[in-house]
Amino acid sequence: MTDDRRIRSIAIVGGGSAGWMAAATLARLLGPGYATITLVESEEIGTVGVGEATIPQMRTFNRMLGIDEDEFVRETKGSFKLGIQFVDWGRLGHTYFHPFGGYGVDMAGVSFHAYFLRLRALGEAPSIDAYSLQAMASRGDRFMRSIDAGNSPLSDIAYAYHFDAGLYARYLRRYAEARGVVRREGRIVSVERDGESGNVAGVTLAEGGRVEADLFVDCSGFRALLIGEAMGNDFVDWGHWLPCDRAVAVPCAGRAEMTPYTRSTARTAGWQWRIPLQHRTGNGHVYASAYLSDDEAAATLLANLDGDALADPRLIRFRTGHRAKFWDGNVVALGLAAGFMEPLESTSLWLVQSGLARLLAMFPDRDFDAATTARYNRILTTEFEEIRDFLILHYHATQRRDTPFWRYCADMAVPDRLAEKMRVYAAHGRVFRENEELFNDTSWFAVMHGQLLPVKAHDPVADAMDLATTRARLAEIARAVANSADYMPGHRAFVNEHCRAAS
Repeated sequence: MTDDRRIRSIAIVGGGSAGWMAAATLARLLGPGYATITLVESEEIGTVGVGEATIPQMRTFNRMLGIDEDEFVRETKGSFKLGIQFVDWGRLGHTYFHPFGGYGVDMAGVSFHAYFLRLRALGEAPSIDAYSLQAMASRGDRFMRSIDAGNSPLSDIAYAYHFDAGLYARYLRRYAEARGVVRREGRIVSVERDGESGNVAGVTLAEGGRVEADLFVDCSGFRALLIGEAMGNDFVDWGHWLPCDRAVAVPCAGRAEMTPYTRSTARTAGWQWRIPLQHRTGNGHVYASAYLSDDEAAATLLANLDGDALADPRLIRFRTGHRAKFWDGNVVALGLAAGFMEPLESTSLWLVQSGLARLLAMFPDRDFDAATTARYNRILTTEFEEIRDFLILHYHATQRRDTPFWRYCADMAVPDRLAEKMRVYAAHGRVFRENEELFNDTSWFAVMHGQLLPVKAHDPVADAMDLATTRARLAEIARAVANSADYMPGHRAFVNEHCRAAS
């Protein structure tokens, strides 16, 4: 009879969005009876959550949990998101939109933007936004879900969410506890490791209780109590590429109309976010403390709100990068414990989601096979690096030289993979998605074009279509997009009809 080496107990250290996402996922996919799941958190320790903006993959996560979308948006006082508007990034006075969903359609197997760049070189193409339903709908603060409309852009509307992170954690807590997850209130004062294996054996709470488990999931935030302090994993710091290291955040009163997009406005030494919710607007100023003081950052934020501030600004200190290992022994880190990248492209919860998906795909037994953990760490490291490069692009590919911060970003050396992508784009406007990379060619093109990177020539394969046909096809697509956007209801009206939160 073989020895049963199955994981029998799982302890999640820390709550917040990451902890309760982990609890809900493990409870849902492992099912009752596989392992006991305990989450330890303390009301004394706050979470970083300041309001969340997400990417469309969040819809996949919610569907996996079987969550009703209207209920979720209502309970988190959320709204919908069609993309991100970038203000003053490429140069002062310039705005562009990074949409979810593609531009136009692929024509004869060639990327749509190849034909756009061909007409643009002739001075004939309108804004690239004219070929994106998400961009055009956002101009009028419109939103709807996909409908069965044949070849219309309305048949495939990509979108994500904005929501209150604290309410989301509470929502997932109810979900997880209903499926058997046990919450333990308490502050962890010590971590005990097994003298032979080096694995974490248990954690002791201030009140004297102790939690033991076969597998520990570290969601303890920036402290990284298990993966960092206990297991001794160093932090890989990317501050030389992404120099912003602080943020001040404050909610303000919302507006009558809700924009269906996140806004990112570049400032003198960083940028400001704006996330519209049903009951308020979330705001924050991400900045580099080497170039801007905390008081100056807070003053800039307060001077650029859409409504009255509803609280005092809250300061958040961070480092950009990740732990040398995401999985070490019997400890897997998620969320801020695993690493941090500023929320410029709303990737924070995606990295939690991805870490969980890969953990379930490589779920261990109590032997914690070294080859499996090494593969997990390699894949997560690559994923972090690919997102890092996409964020660096926003700072580096700019015409701004008006402050020391922007001069540093424009002049800094960038990672080789990003430098190659920029050279390939500059030659013929081509962009490529690498393997399982999160951001696709639409995203890379939106930001490279939006950041005003020059292109020497369009893709020569676009010349296979005669110029008259190209003009006609692009004009037809622009009309279809405009008509579809006009058909969509207002964002606020849609939310009020389908998922309005209680007052």
